[in-house]
Amino acid sequence: MHASGASTQARTGSGMESSLEIGFLRVAEQAAIAAARTMGYGKRKYSDQMAVESMREELNKLKMRGTIVIGEGERDKAPMLYVGEPLGRGHSDGESYQEIDIAVDPLEGTNLCAVGAANAIAVLAASEKGGLLNAPDVYMDKLVVGPTAAEYVDLKNSVHENLNQMAEAFQRDVNELTITVLDRERHHDLIGQIREAGARIKLISDGDLSAGIAAAVRGTGIHGAIGIGGAPEGVLTAAAMRCLNGRMQGRLMPLEKWQEDRLKQMGYKDRDKIYDTAELASGNDIIFVATGVTEGDLLRGVRFIGGGIRVSSLFMSLKTNTIRFVDTIYKEEGSHLAVSFA
Repeated sequence: MHASGASTQARTGSGMESSLEIGFLRVAEQAAIAAARTMGYGKRKYSDQMAVESMREELNKLKMRGTIVIGEGERDKAPMLYVGEPLGRGHSDGESYQEIDIAVDPLEGTNLCAVGAANAIAVLAASEKGGLLNAPDVYMDKLVVGPTAAEYVDLKNSVHENLNQMAEAFQRDVNELTITVLDRERHHDLIGQIREAGARIKLISDGDLSAGIAAAVRGTGIHGAIGIGGAPEGVLTAAAMRCLNGRMQGRLMPLEKWQEDRLKQMGYKDRDKIYDTAELASGNDIIFVATGVTEGDLLRGVRFIGGGIRVSSLFMSLKTNTIRFVDTIYKEEGSHLAVSFA
């Protein structure tokens, strides 16, 4: 059962089949459910493994020739949906299905799920072939804002300049802005600069992808996300910003020697290059799905209710220019579940 918070507009031009759109939604939902069953176990790798296995199983059911371009990174030593992995029925039954590039984070916020903290999500983005940057698994200096401030900020500016520009865009004082920053030692100076400029800060332990999306959705109370996080997550954030008319800028930022070696190996030579939204996610037919695992600022977590399971998702399609908040209930077979709006 799907309840959509926004009406679907008519399709314009050729794009991904509607069956794929529904399929990608189910992929994220099932990964979220699998991860939620492990919430609070204190086993972050196990939680991630459950999400990965569920996501792989569901992706292989879809009528496509999919390829992972952003997958589970080596940084977390996690079970992988590896870069280059072929997925979908087109690789097994020989049919000439559409070629799709896929970026996944089966469980963003593994630590959050392991301890039952807020804002763990399951995430997937897809595009036509070549539409998502195959970003190296290193760190990235990021700046994320929603549509209101998209044309007012630039990563090459100072933190103080960007905050003043954001305040102008929102027509409010800097001290009324709230900026999300990962609580890491590497952000000591950044946090000091934000505080000196007068903006408020929301420090988070994990989940800068979720924080970036929240910055582009009105009503979350977040006006921007700044700081250094994973580059693969930056591509996923950019895919969401393409659909939300927000802006994601990133500069590759290797913090260890192996990361510098990885950049050289993959041919990234310009260390100062700033990647803008459309360079990170260039596709014309982008789909983005996020499903809540634990309760969050943007999405409700998975709820195990009598006779079924209820999940909340954000589904976006750039091609059809649609954004949907989707509430789904999976009924147990033979159950007499009474559906409510609560």
